[in-house]
Amino acid sequence: MTEIKPHAAHWGFFDAVTENGRLVGVRPFAQDPVPATLIESMPETVHSAARVDRPYVRKGWLEGRRRGALRGGDAFVPVSWDRVTRLLAEETARVRAEHGDAAIYGGSYGWSSAGRFHHAKSQLQRFLGMGGGYTYSVNAYSYATAQALVPHIMGTNEVVLGRMTDWAAIARHAKLMLCFGGLAAKNGYVTSGGAAMTYGPNMRRAAAAGVRMVNISPYRGDTEDALNAEWVPIRPGTDAALMLAMLQHIVALGREDRGFLATHCVGWDKLRATLDDRTPEWAEGITGVLAATIRDLAERCVDNPTMLTAAWSLQRADYGEQPYWALVALAAALGNIGKPGQGVAFGYGSSGGIGNPRREMPSLSLPATRNPVSHFIPVGRITELLERPGGTLAYNGRDLPLPDIRMVWWAGGNPFHHHQDLNRLQRAWSHPETIVVSEPWWTAVARHADIVLPATTTLERNDIGHSSRDRFLRAMHQAIPPQGQARNDHDMLADIADAAGFRDRFTEQRDEGAWLRFLYDKWRTACGRVGFDAPDFDAFWAAGHVELPAQTPGEEYTQFAEFRADPEEHPLDTPSGKVELFSETIASFALPDCPGLPTWITPREWLGGAAQDELHLLSYQPPTRLHSQLDPGPIAARDKIQGREPILMHPEDAAARGLTDGQVLRVFNARGACLAGLRLDDRLLRGVVLLATGAWFDPLEPGVPGSLCVHGNPNVLTADVATSSLTQGLSAQSCLVRVEPWTGELPPVRAHIPPVIEEATA
Repeated sequence: MTEIKPHAAHWGFFDAVTENGRLVGVRPFAQDPVPATLIESMPETVHSAARVDRPYVRKGWLEGRRRGALRGGDAFVPVSWDRVTRLLAEETARVRAEHGDAAIYGGSYGWSSAGRFHHAKSQLQRFLGMGGGYTYSVNAYSYATAQALVPHIMGTNEVVLGRMTDWAAIARHAKLMLCFGGLAAKNGYVTSGGAAMTYGPNMRRAAAAGVRMVNISPYRGDTEDALNAEWVPIRPGTDAALMLAMLQHIVALGREDRGFLATHCVGWDKLRATLDDRTPEWAEGITGVLAATIRDLAERCVDNPTMLTAAWSLQRADYGEQPYWALVALAAALGNIGKPGQGVAFGYGSSGGIGNPRREMPSLSLPATRNPVSHFIPVGRITELLERPGGTLAYNGRDLPLPDIRMVWWAGGNPFHHHQDLNRLQRAWSHPETIVVSEPWWTAVARHADIVLPATTTLERNDIGHSSRDRFLRAMHQAIPPQGQARNDHDMLADIADAAGFRDRFTEQRDEGAWLRFLYDKWRTACGRVGFDAPDFDAFWAAGHVELPAQTPGEEYTQFAEFRADPEEHPLDTPSGKVELFSETIASFALPDCPGLPTWITPREWLGGAAQDELHLLSYQPPTRLHSQLDPGPIAARDKIQGREPILMHPEDAAARGLTDGQVLRVFNARGACLAGLRLDDRLLRGVVLLATGAWFDPLEPGVPGSLCVHGNPNVLTADVATSSLTQGLSAQSCLVRVEPWTGELPPVRAHIPPVIEEATA
């Protein structure tokens, strides 16, 4: 019997087509003008051989081999849900009693579910908070540097991930848009809470309206052909130098907006004093961009209404604070912050819905739970947390204490995808006594766990999909039964909470259906307060979605418009109330790697310091999956070369090394090595190679740090070094590698099959 159920994922709304309890197909949401092809990977992924079919415990953990033990290479033993529930209740109580609540790290992070109730991080942190507390992380891998830096400069993170100047305003008022890091269309197909409308059509309308797009990037493919964008190739990690040189040229011409700088900014005099030697000729030697091109870009910016943007990837590099701060300074000198359709923002082209016209509406989410523990780390510093118990970590003017972590509990995320220098992480991963992972699949983090809890996918439960950037609230109907013994996080945690004595507080005596009605009714009431009469729950559930009010035709939104109109009446949330081109706060920290104003700091790894045979590796989000999700699916599989992730290289770089298209290469540096299949692409700057993130980590010798990843995970190569001690962000995009042909027999890829399983003997 065929059934059709409405559903949602991070890569789009869709209808699930099922037959006899199996997902056999998907149909795009009828009101999605540009549906993502990624939904087509869902049937094979949901029913993949890589699914975790029942609870497992690492054999060595059961035998007492815990701290310092081999993780990733040990066999797993299946256990019953009753036994694993008792084990977890007892182990959690033991760790809290012997080492304190801060000894538990609630490390959940990732794109776990478009659904707002069955959101793994929310469920886990609710459970750990009610149980006594946990050490936690702040900020996001995607833009951690910006989250810590930009509030110092502009008083808000809205310019990074909030409601930014919309494409309608850009199309009407701007004539030039400088896109540092490009404006990739592929990223518009994914967003945190499900998506029905990518920004692609709005971006194309802006180009059709006459906005000239300039792609300043090492890769011409960072803008789609439909935009007809001008390409300015630039060495990776040198954008700050280009921005400062443009700023210097504007000042040399006497064309900076002195009125705006005087009334809306502080610190211009200090920044101006550093610019004299930051000439276009100086920047040409650093960036590879001709001085004449730099001068032309600067002059076009002052001659035309201009929007400036930078991709999130720019701040994921050595000293990633500097290009973001320098771009704000450039916008301030142009005086266009708050002008209709102009200014500066970070992230156009980085995630679904950014810049789409919308009305501000209430959000729907699981209520937050207080965490009694105050200890936290920046999200990218998990390795240091595990390596240096009892130490401290500089962050945003503070010294954070690093607790002695005895238990790690992860749900809805995969640090062996997100994190850098996986071999170092693998060594640090041996320090805790117990690592618990809730996962639908045998991902690398599940393989490196002690206790593995089989979680349902979204298709095996009911939920509500929602994103603040989308105009729809989506009913997510359960389409298929739980596979194997999989359970949703709420139910498994409720049973563990029961064993610990706080089930009723955790569940509030609601099951899944009652929670969904409760959350929806709260949201509906909030909508009523802003003048929107949403249908009742039953009508919503039957219809499959609610369409939210659209922005009024002709209405446009420009960020910082009120601040521009009256900076005294509408100040920014900075110490001065203005744009801080020099920050007294940051300067007072006296940090050697982040001074009090934007500057050029030579990266630790870049083409300017590379050996003749080294290449600059950039890792990017592929169009074939979301992060590591859907890697077992057919779309990702078809893109691979002899089962390995493709590495993109300029044909001339390949010819100089005697390499041919389709050849499997060993990509390596001092941190690690992986195999990748060569794909030639003449849209790259010479000396730069691209290797997508998300191929499941697959070491040739499981459990042995330093082992060759046979599948092509770039994070065995990237450096786990903070952008600076101000923000402690990630610097994955500063990475030099060498390549050579793989001449031996190709090892099998085992990432998508279960690890060694040993049936219990007693």
